[in-house]
Amino acid sequence: MRAAVYHGNRKLSIEDVPEPSPGKGQVKVRVSRNGICGTDLHEYYDGPIFIPQEPHPLTGKSMPVVMGHEFSGVVTEIGPQVVNVREGDHVVIEPIYRCGTCRACRAGHYNLCSVIGFHGLMADGGMAEYTVVPENQVHKLPDQVPLELGALVEPLSVAYHAATMGEVTSDSTALIYGAGPIGIGLWFALRSMGLTEIDVIEPSQTRRSSIEALGARTIDPTTQGVPALIADRTNGEGVDAAFDAAGVAPAVESALQCLAERRPLVSVAIYDKPLSTPLLQLVLRERRIQGTICYTSEDYRAVIRLMAEGHYNTTGWVDTVPLSTVFEQGFEALRAGRLMKVLVDPTR
Repeated sequence: MRAAVYHGNRKLSIEDVPEPSPGKGQVKVRVSRNGICGTDLHEYYDGPIFIPQEPHPLTGKSMPVVMGHEFSGVVTEIGPQVVNVREGDHVVIEPIYRCGTCRACRAGHYNLCSVIGFHGLMADGGMAEYTVVPENQVHKLPDQVPLELGALVEPLSVAYHAATMGEVTSDSTALIYGAGPIGIGLWFALRSMGLTEIDVIEPSQTRRSSIEALGARTIDPTTQGVPALIADRTNGEGVDAAFDAAGVAPAVESALQCLAERRPLVSVAIYDKPLSTPLLQLVLRERRIQGTICYTSEDYRAVIRLMAEGHYNTTGWVDTVPLSTVFEQGFEALRAGRLMKVLVDPTR
């Protein structure tokens, strides 16, 4: 079968590799679509970062590895002791490997597992025609959710999980910094929680236009002073939650100035450069910075339910490319900002 295999920094090739077979407790999936995310870009251009060069303690896998952790597909075969999945099921994969025994896992927070692994990083992933996953990573898609949309459950669950960390209600006001795929996912998630007063801060005209077409209200920080504008809109009280999906220092500084007292800035970004935390902004108003990572099955179920209800709209920000052009039309196009979200179709 054909697969995108990562061999190290800027070394990704489309290769013929053996088609996998499911073992005990495993499910074989014919991949429909696999999304490229920021982590994949970091691994290709700056890595290896998370892809192990020594065998991972949970999967036993090390580089080279078939990439891809955001994907949907159809079950074609099940291994022994698989109970809740059947051949022909349309599914999406929650790609976390967890130990089940560390403190975080015992508390139900397996997204914080001390030896966490990911399908497509620490095990051969979904940027291929077929892949094999543990049964506990499989979520069935309802009939109303097409496989193309299902491939977005993973990044949208990242955003949904982050939105829950903002501790918002339907009466809350919120700011989102960054209108990339996670920023768009945050906007959809907050809207599902009943929020109507949401501003998206984005310097790129292309990205502002994309999220405005979905119905969002935006602010261009290159032409408007965001803290002053928010202070005026809120009579100096500030917003109830801010979310950083931009990953740059100016976004963090601006967000903290816009927050009301005792409210969170939820960081759902990877920072390329160290940040100088403006502690005075935290101390004087008892604000806080809240980290967030991944998701749990609860977030997956929530996103799938919202998809079945028709809540998400992919118009204008999602493109699909063949596996054969994953580098040129996928990685390079995303890095250059020509596209926002790319799904890879391994059947094309």
